[in-house]
Amino acid sequence: MKTDTVFKRAFNDAIDLMSRLEDGEPLPSENTLSIRLGVSRTTVRKVIASLKASGVISGAGRERNVHPASEAMHRFPQDETVPMAAQVEERFMEWLLRDNARPGTAINELDLARKFGVATTGIREFLNRFQRFGLIEKRPNAGWVFKGFTTSFALELFEIREMFELRSARALAALPDSSQHWRQLEALRQEHLALLAEIETRYHDFSDLDSRFHRLISTAAPNRFIDSFYDIITVIFHYHYQWNKHDERQRNEVAIREHLTYFEALFSRNISMVELACRAHLSSARDTLLRSTSGQ
Repeated sequence: MKTDTVFKRAFNDAIDLMSRLEDGEPLPSENTLSIRLGVSRTTVRKVIASLKASGVISGAGRERNVHPASEAMHRFPQDETVPMAAQVEERFMEWLLRDNARPGTAINELDLARKFGVATTGIREFLNRFQRFGLIEKRPNAGWVFKGFTTSFALELFEIREMFELRSARALAALPDSSQHWRQLEALRQEHLALLAEIETRYHDFSDLDSRFHRLISTAAPNRFIDSFYDIITVIFHYHYQWNKHDERQRNEVAIREHLTYFEALFSRNISMVELACRAHLSSARDTLLRSTSGQ
């Protein structure tokens, strides 16, 4: 049965919103909730109905009130709020990273489906998305093969990435205080600080944090073509450059500190500072990537 990840994610976000309200305080309007949760009014109504059934919301119409202390405020598990396609992508990237995949690495749909606990159709759909970029090749009667990257390919892609991210970073800095991006950004900043404190033993965890940070920035200026582009960005910049294991811990620590500078610039809302921090971090990521590709 297909899980409603959009509803579950909105439900969890609604609980976060309710927790900041006083008991008995009026529930924001459906329009307001739709904007703040980033979902349709239909989904908002479904969330409200579920919360009302569990006692978190009382009343009806414009006379609804919230009760954040309710024992029924249970969140959905995080893995249920992430679309299956995104879960397959994350598991595939981790598989490449942990297994130190190299050009020529064979990719077996059935083996991956068993390893990830998903249907082979989900694996096939994921691989097909990247085939058009020439990174993965389907060979007759031989399954898939990961082809790797060239320096020229990486440079062309980086040029596009810089344009897109600068655009999104400027847009994020201009968002109002009420935007949920600021709460999400602060939560990510705290995760960075926690990882930095345990960098000696947890430096491998940076790839996921890096991906989520840059994806959050990209959502500040939604664009379906840019969103599609970030699929390939994830492969190359958030995973591939880490296959060079030399001084990986030190490189990840440097990147975390660059992110923290980036956070400060974004919170300052100063566009000049944002652009400076963004360009500095992306330049460092480019240099790391080029060292990796040249070493193949």
